[in-house]
Parts: sequence; C-alpha cells; structure tokens
Amino acid sequence: MEKGRILLALTGIHPRRWRELLSAEREVALEPEGASDPSITYAVVWKQRPNLLSSLPNLRAIFSIGAGVDHIFADPTLPDVPIVKVVADNLTQHMTEYVVWRVLDHHRQGMLYRSQQPKKIWHEPPQRPAGDISVGIMGLGTLGRAAASALLSLGFAVNGWSRSDRPMQGVSTYSGEAGLIPFLNATDILVVLLPLTAQTQGMINHGVLKELRKRNGLGGSVLINAGRGRLQKDADILRALEDGTLKEASLDVFEVEPLPKTSPLWSHPKVFVTPHAAATSDPVHLVPIMLRQMAAFERGEKLDNLVDRKAGY
Repeated sequence: MEKGRILLALTGIHPRRWRELLSAEREVALEPEGASDPSITYAVVWKQRPNLLSSLPNLRAIFSIGAGVDHIFADPTLPDVPIVKVVADNLTQHMTEYVVWRVLDHHRQGMLYRSQQPKKIWHEPPQRPAGDISVGIMGLGTLGRAAASALLSLGFAVNGWSRSDRPMQGVSTYSGEAGLIPFLNATDILVVLLPLTAQTQGMINHGVLKELRKRNGLGGSVLINAGRGRLQKDADILRALEDGTLKEASLDVFEVEPLPKTSPLWSHPKVFVTPHAAATSDPVHLVPIMLRQMAAFERGEKLDNLVDRKAGY
C-alpha cells in the first residue's frame, strides 16, 4: 500500500505542533488546502467541519486526537472508513491523576478547609478511612479501569458500571439498565467517564443523582464528571446541589464549552471547576502512536483501538 498523505483538521486547537510532528514522516495538508484532494488517505481530526471528510475520495482512516469520538459522529456525511480512537499511556495517566486528585480532595474535606481559611477557622472535621468510602466509576474502559486500579491501591471501595458486563478484580461491577440503580445506591462519590452516545446524552440528571447514597462517611454524595459535557444536565446538577441531593461536585466538562461566564457553576461554593483539562491530548505522545498505526496499516496489518460505529465509541 502506498504511503498516504494526511489532512489535519482541528477546530479550537492550534495545529502547529501537530503538523510539525506528523510532517516528520508524512506530508501534511491543512484546510482548505486538502479539501477534495485525492492524495489524502488519512485524516487527523478534532471537531472537523461537516462534509469535509466525505469530500476526500481516497480516505482510508480517521484518527481522533482526543479520547472522545462524538465530535466525529456529529458529521452526518461521515464516510464509511475505520475510525481510530486515542489510547495512550500519557492520556490515561493524566486522567487517573485527575480522578484520584478530585476523589481525595472530596474525601479529605478540601472544600470545607478552603472555606475555613479566609475566615481563620481552626476546625478539624471527622475523617473517615478510605475503606468506608465507595467510589463508583461510570465507564469501565481503559480510562475507567486505570482510575479504578489507582483508587483500589489507596484503599477505597470501588464500584463500576458500564453498558455491558465488564468484570474487574477487586471492583464490584454492575451493567445495563438493571444494574444502574443498585450501582448508584452503593456509591458515595460518582465518577463519570462514559463516552457520549445517543444513549448516554443527558444521563447525569437529577433522577440519577438522587439515587446516590447520601448517608455516608462524607456527609453526602459527590459528583465528579471528567467524561463529556453533554452527558450531564448542568441545571439538574445545580438543583441537586441546592436541594441537598449532592454535597459537592467537581466538573471538568459542561454542556456548553467554554463554560459561559454567566453560569452559576463558576461561583457556586460547592463546585470545583476545571476547563476540560483532566486529560489534555499531547501531540508529543500521541503523534508517534498515530504514525505507527498508519505504517502498520500500509503493511497490511489491522488498526488498533477501532471505534465501534454501532456503539458510538
């Protein structure tokens, strides 16, 4: 198979470093230069504009620069070629760090201490051991399993929920519709790492949050979303914080991004906001993986980490 050219189509991300690294081994075109170009055989994308990929007559594969691929499926004219999702140790490590950081901060009463400091309050609340706290991870893919392993090593009780059965040693696993409520009822800190699909969009709503375990060693249930913003309903999270359904929340993703300056989430005393920074895609780590995949594909080998189009991830 002939060595193919790459179309780099990134929205909201500066392409310079990506182009430099990809160009070390391949010829790279940027929009609008590569539109309808028959020499383009691969597309490396983030939120590509609609109809762009369908204009490439010899496209062989699409590579996402992020862990999520819902941005690719937003194009209704998406061509029927393989889609490769990012699986990289660097990305997994970043996400694990974020999840552990936020779980530990909630567990060790970080928000309370931060509120006490400007008031010069010297007060130590009761502190329960990690084994008394149950962390529930929604989404037991590569990122979810790595986070679960790290939390187990710290002594937390860990639950996991996924659309289909995904057993994991040391983790109490639940699956499907039948397993969702039992999973939530056994969870104190909910960590959301699900992919965004038609089935999961808006799933983190008030009805789901009210099923979390409230009588626990934390004094209330906690939400951490580092998955996709449209998994949650921002208004329902605010409602849950106001009516006591949630004690606190750490949110890295939102329905609209950047989070509008008018959003009450910015200033809510029970909310910790980060700007979709839990696991930022680093071209230094990701580009070599993409280039190796392209070379292997041209040798007749199969692509790794392919997206299941029917499942949407």
